[in-house]
Amino acid sequence: MNGTGRRGFLQRSVASVSVGAFAAPGSSPDDRPVNLGVIGCGGMGSGHLKQLAPRKDVKLSWVCDVDQQRLAAAAKIVTDGGGRAPKATGDMRDILDDAAVEAVLIATPDHWHTPAAVLAMDAGKHVYVEKPCCHNLREGRLLQDTVKRTGMQLQVGTQSRSTGFVSEGIERVLSGEIGEVLVAKAWNSQRRGSIGKTQPSAPPEHLDFDTWLGPAPAVPYRSNMLHAIWRWWYNFGCGDIGNDGVHDIDVALWGLGVSELPSRIAGLGGLHFFDDDQQFPDTQYAVCEYPSAANGGKTKQLIFEQRTWSPYVQEGYENGAAFYGTQGLLVMGHTKGWKLYGPRNKLIAERTGAVDLPAHHSNFLAAVRDADSSTNADVLAGVLSAGVVHLANIAARTGQTLEFDPTQLAITSSKTADAFVMREYREHWGTPRIL
Repeated sequence: MNGTGRRGFLQRSVASVSVGAFAAPGSSPDDRPVNLGVIGCGGMGSGHLKQLAPRKDVKLSWVCDVDQQRLAAAAKIVTDGGGRAPKATGDMRDILDDAAVEAVLIATPDHWHTPAAVLAMDAGKHVYVEKPCCHNLREGRLLQDTVKRTGMQLQVGTQSRSTGFVSEGIERVLSGEIGEVLVAKAWNSQRRGSIGKTQPSAPPEHLDFDTWLGPAPAVPYRSNMLHAIWRWWYNFGCGDIGNDGVHDIDVALWGLGVSELPSRIAGLGGLHFFDDDQQFPDTQYAVCEYPSAANGGKTKQLIFEQRTWSPYVQEGYENGAAFYGTQGLLVMGHTKGWKLYGPRNKLIAERTGAVDLPAHHSNFLAAVRDADSSTNADVLAGVLSAGVVHLANIAARTGQTLEFDPTQLAITSSKTADAFVMREYREHWGTPRIL
C-alpha cells in the first residue's frame, strides 16, 4: 500500500483485535454483539443498515460516507432502529483506526471495493464487501493474497450463497439429479433508464468528490456520474453485468462446479438501445470455456446474456441461471425459486423463495465470532464471478476472442486486451500496490 497519510493503522497487529477481546462478561460467543462499521451508506449501504440496526448481535459503532446528507441519514437509520447514535465520518480511516471495531461492511462504488477491503484487513478488520469484490482482475488476486496473508474473514455480498432455496437447488445440481452438467447459463434482462448526457460541473457542497474518486484517475464531476450512476462508467463501475448480472453468474458458477477462471472467452456487446453517456453495453453476450483438466476431463461452458432495455422474463425468470445436464435441466430465478426437469421435459421438483439477506449477515457475523467458521461467499467465489464480469467486458470492449492464462492472470492472445487486466491509479492514500 502507498502511504496512508494518517496514524499508521496499517502497522497495527492483526492479533490486537482477537475474537474474544470484545465479549461482554457472561455473554455467549454465539450471540455477542459484533462491533461493526459501515463504509458507504447509499442505496445498498442504507439497506444493510436497516437490516442490521434492530439486531442485538451487532453494534453499529460507525457509519462513513463522503456525502454529508447520506451520512446524516445513515446515522438516523441506526438510532431509529433502536441502536445508539453511531460515530459518523467522511473518512474511512477513522473507522480503521478504531481498535474496538472488529469488522467493516463496505458498500462503496466498485472502484473502492478492493482498496477499502485491503486497507481494512491490513488494519485487522474482517470484511463484508459488496459485489463485484474487485474492479479488475489484478485486484481480485490482491484480495485473495490479502485474505491469506492476514487471516481475516471476507464475505462477498452475493447473498444467494446464504439463501435456502438457492442452496437446495445447487445441491440437487451438484449431486447429479440432472446428470453431468457441462453448460450453465446466466442472464440479466430488465428495463433500465437512460442516464442522459451531461457536461462537467462543480460538485455539490455536501459531497467530498476527491475522496469519492479515491485511487481512480481524477476526472471532473458530472451530475450523471453519481450517485449510483457510476456503475455505467469505466473508471468506477463494471456495468450491469457487474451490478445485477454478477449475482446470476455467481449462482451459475456454483452449480457448474468450477474452481478457476476460464481459459477462453468470446463475447460481443454495445449500446444498442440507449443513446446517452453510459460506457458499458446495454446488450451483451459472452461465452466462457473452462479448462478440461480441472473438470474431470471435459470442457465446461458458462454463457451470459444481458439486455438492460428488455423488461420481459426469460425461461420464467427476469434474472436467473440455468443448468443443462445430460439427464435434465434446472432453471432458477435467484430471487424467485427454481424448477427441475427430467427426461422428456417432465417437471420433477420445484421450489419458490426469496433472497435471504439477513442469513448472509448472520453467516458473516458467525465467521467473525469464530475463526474456525467460514463465509458462504468467500473470496474465491467472489473473484471467480467478478473475473467473468471483467473478462466478458474486455471481450465486448475489444471485440476479440480472448485466450486467458488463469494462473498468470494474462490475456495471451492480445496485448491490447491484456492492458485491461489492470487499471490506472492515481497517487492516493487508498491506492493499492499491485505487482
